[in-house]
Amino acid sequence: MTTRDTAIDRATAYFDSGAFLADLSRRVAYPTESRPPADTTKLRAYLTDELAPAARRLGATPRIIDNPVPTAGPFLLAHRHESDDLPTVLVYGHADVVPGQDDHWRTGLSPWHLVVEGDRLYGRGTADNKGQHTVNLAALEQVMAARGGTLGFNLKLLIETGEESGSPGLHEFCHRFKDDLAADVLIASDGPRLAADRPTLFLGSRGAANLRLSVPLRAGAHHSGNWGGALRNPATVLAAALATMVDAQGRILVEGLRPPAIPEPVKTALADLTVGGGEDDPAVDADWGEPGLTPAERVFAWNTLEVLALSAGDPAKPVGAIPGTAHADVQLRFVVGTDWRKLAETVRTHLDAHALPLVEVELLQAVPATRLSPDSPWVRWATTSLHRTTGKTPAVLPNLGGTLPNDAFADILGLPTVWVPHSHPSCAQHAPDEHLLGSVARESLAVMAGLFWDLGESPGSMSA
Repeated sequence: MTTRDTAIDRATAYFDSGAFLADLSRRVAYPTESRPPADTTKLRAYLTDELAPAARRLGATPRIIDNPVPTAGPFLLAHRHESDDLPTVLVYGHADVVPGQDDHWRTGLSPWHLVVEGDRLYGRGTADNKGQHTVNLAALEQVMAARGGTLGFNLKLLIETGEESGSPGLHEFCHRFKDDLAADVLIASDGPRLAADRPTLFLGSRGAANLRLSVPLRAGAHHSGNWGGALRNPATVLAAALATMVDAQGRILVEGLRPPAIPEPVKTALADLTVGGGEDDPAVDADWGEPGLTPAERVFAWNTLEVLALSAGDPAKPVGAIPGTAHADVQLRFVVGTDWRKLAETVRTHLDAHALPLVEVELLQAVPATRLSPDSPWVRWATTSLHRTTGKTPAVLPNLGGTLPNDAFADILGLPTVWVPHSHPSCAQHAPDEHLLGSVARESLAVMAGLFWDLGESPGSMSA
């Protein structure tokens, strides 16, 4: 038996023995909610009591560092240095979770207690992100044990406590500690696989920009019989504005909100990928979105403009009155190549060109897009490693359809970024039934043990 196989066997034995469930259960019990106002003492306790000891078991020296944002939770930064001649790997995760919503979980479930029902492991953080960083830390530990106390590479570990609140302070932290975080590659786990039974790599994330369109015409509402035909209706103006931006089939009509052509390596990577199809997935509308693209290309290689909320009058109890104001919250999910810094200006120019000066435009927030090329040697290496462990061809997504703070690592630290997610599409990460599949966690332990083992091999070698 090869030592690579030994590392993988140790990782799966860790799961089979119940040790994974014990570690995850203990970690889920920490109510590490980060939405303001966050209880930073609980966030700090999780780092101090759970993750700092895990880092020490890896021979790494952990530090708990205050957030540059005074009201936000701290960071854990740990470092294990084996040799100047070895590659350095930065591993990232986040300790915080979305609000527990204690009263919304069905009978028998709780956000802060791990409950096992068949293959499903229920609890807040099981999928996002405590289950995922528990897999990675355990895989590292089993590889080091199989290698006789070494990893074969230098390890840096970064855990933040505010990802679910927009990662306050992360970018400033990366600027301040750029030398401490210097590495050759980021290996991290968050988000879902493309499908539960298919190992997945994604190489960045789509950006996201939230805009508010408002039509504030007058104070109060006015009787639609007495004033209809004499007063401009802000809801009608807003509906007309939205219709100039995205058509009835979801195609973006504003040139500045559309991405450049899809690069060939990206098209190739997406050629055999299917969106949806899982037991709990919604049916895909094949005729929705940009014409001529596959659903996979629309989600992972194109921009989408979504209306998230519309408000005018009292939707719950409409009355015969012309509302005085109307507003819409819209979101652009966008890929690399979109000029996201000028989105508000782009929309303003577009609306003025359509004689809609009464519609006000406000950019609420924006997170840039990132994408490592599928042609990167790191991607070929990771794909080979995952296939070698599982016998399955992994799905390679040029970027996640959603958004992560990957720009902190790709843009500020200048790292190639390879994400290996361990949850599954229907895990309901932000809902009261958040769960992780035990079968996916077990396979992921094997995948990460193989991946970390291969990182410790001599450059260019994939032999055990």
